[in-house]
Amino acid sequence: MRWDNLGESPSALFGTDVVTRTVDTPEFRGITFHEVRARSLVNRVPGASRMPFEWTVNPYRGCSHACVYCFARKTHSYLDLDTGLDFDSQIVVKVNAPDLLRRELAARRWRGDHIAMGTNVDCYQRAEGRYRLMPGIIGALRDHANPFSILTKGTLILRDLDLLRQAAHVTDVGISVSVGFLDRELWRTVEPGTPAPERRLDVVRTLTAHGIPCGVLMAPVIPFLGDTPDRLRATVRAVAEAGADSVTPLVLHLRPGAREWFTAWLGHHHPHLVRRYETMYADGPYAPKWYQRRITRQVHELAAEYGLGPSRPGEARRITARDGGGSGTDAAPPAVGDPASGATQLTLL
Repeated sequence: MRWDNLGESPSALFGTDVVTRTVDTPEFRGITFHEVRARSLVNRVPGASRMPFEWTVNPYRGCSHACVYCFARKTHSYLDLDTGLDFDSQIVVKVNAPDLLRRELAARRWRGDHIAMGTNVDCYQRAEGRYRLMPGIIGALRDHANPFSILTKGTLILRDLDLLRQAAHVTDVGISVSVGFLDRELWRTVEPGTPAPERRLDVVRTLTAHGIPCGVLMAPVIPFLGDTPDRLRATVRAVAEAGADSVTPLVLHLRPGAREWFTAWLGHHHPHLVRRYETMYADGPYAPKWYQRRITRQVHELAAEYGLGPSRPGEARRITARDGGGSGTDAAPPAVGDPASGATQLTLL
C-alpha cells in the first residue's frame, strides 16, 4: 500500500511512524487499523461549503459502519486506498488526537469557534471502543469551554455521557443522531456495521432523559426504498416518541466514490431500481430539488403532527450560519439546497 500523503514534508497529513495492526477478535474481524500521528486535527471546512460550521475534528478516516452511500468514501482514495472495501476495513486512527487537540485549542491564534465532529466519518464507530479517543477530545473541549457538536450513528456515545454533561455546563454542546429509516431489512444491507435504528433512538431517549437535548437527522431518505408515506410516518413517529427535539430529513446524495459503491449495491439487491436511479441522479450527486422539497414538506408536516419542529441549519448543533471561507482537509463536501423553499440538502453522514 502506498500513501502519498504521508511523510516529512510540511504538507503531509501524517508522520512516517505508522503502526498497522490486524485485530483477530469477533468485533474487529477483517478490519485493519493504521495508527498514525496526525500533523493537525482542527480542520477548516472548504470555503465553497454551505455547512453551518467552519471547523471540524475527525479522529478517524475510513469507517466500519460500512454505509454503502457514505460520501466520505472518496477521502480514502487520497491515501491510495479504494473507496469500497478498503474504506470499510482499513481504518486510519489518529492516536495522538486528544493531545494534539489540547495543543491546538491552547494556541493563541485559536478563537474558540464551534467544532463539529462526525461530519466526515463517525467518531463513535467500533474503532472508538478500542482506541477511546473521544473521552480525551471531549475533555479537552470541556477544559477550554469550546463549543462543539457531534453527529453519530453509534451507541458508544453513551459511554461518555458524564463527560458530555460536564461539557454542557461550561459551553454549548449539540448532539444529533442519524436515523434515516426503521426498516430492518434495508438497515442490514445498506448500513451493515451500524447499530440498529431502534438502538440509535434509545441513544436519543437516554441523552434527553439526562438533560442533553438531541436532534435526529433523518439521513438519508433513500428514494424508492425509504420514502413511502407510511415509512416516513413510522420514522417520524418513532423519533418523536424517543424525545428528540427536532427532526431534519436529508435526501440521499451520491458523490464520486460513494456513487459507484452504492450503484453496485443497488444492482445486487434492487436491480429493478438501477435505471430509476440513473434517471434521478443524471444531473449530478443530488436528487432533483422537486424531490427534496417533497420529502422535506412531508417530514415537516409529520413532525408538526407529532409535536416536533424541523431544525434550522445548525440548530441541532447550537450554532449559527457562518460567513467567510477557507480550505482544509477532512471536511465535509459542499451542500446544496434552496433555503427559501424550505428544502435544505445537507452533506453529512
